[in-house]
Amino acid sequence: MAIGSGSDRLMSDINVTPFVDVMLVLLIIFMVTAPMMVQGVDVALPEVSAKPMVTDKENLTVTIDRESNVYINDFQVRTDFLREKLEKILVGKTDREVFFRADKDVPYGMVVSVMAEIKAAGVEKLGMVTDPYEDPGKGKSSGKKG
Repeated sequence: MAIGSGSDRLMSDINVTPFVDVMLVLLIIFMVTAPMMVQGVDVALPEVSAKPMVTDKENLTVTIDRESNVYINDFQVRTDFLREKLEKILVGKTDREVFFRADKDVPYGMVVSVMAEIKAAGVEKLGMVTDPYEDPGKGKSSGKKG
């Protein structure tokens, strides 16, 4: 009885058809779900002439959009639960800092109300986020005169 003789030979070819099928299904799933993963809150921030602040860490951000919806980072929260949610998020954190963004068309009373809820949650530092003001006369030039 010799090994490898006759019709008892092992087949060493790999069937790639199931592999290709699985990869195509995964490709379709990722193509469909990828656009849904990109989220954000569209806010028209007020423009100011202050210099931008550089930070390395991921910050907790509270946002009010044009329709007066309130978000913690990208998750919508009802205004009456904002303080409770922030208190739970800030439990055990030594750096109790929150950045606040509000659309420029949101009523002032809404902005003040949300700021009061943020401070009542125990936030020690509340930073305001704005867009840098661009002087229409200067444009986006390099500042060199030619």
